Amino acid sequence: MVALQIRDVPDEVRDILAGRAQELGQSLQGYLLSLVTDEAARANNIALLRTFENRTDGADGTMEQTVAEIDAARAERER
Repeated sequence: MVALQIRDVPDEVRDILAGRAQELGQSLQGYLLSLVTDEAARANNIALLRTFENRTDGADGTMEQTVAEIDAARAERER
């Protein structure tokens, strides 16, 4: 496993993230790891969607519309 380091994070940003982690019962490190992991999963999903981008099997939505719908569903699920 690798270690990531982010420099020059403003104090107010750190405080907000630490507060969010505390609300979720997580350490700041655990919370940030979950954010990074979720972002990597989304990147994989987008790459997968791109493989279907030029299909002509009857789907009429664009990749951007699909991504927006997935993001909206995730946001709703997190509420």
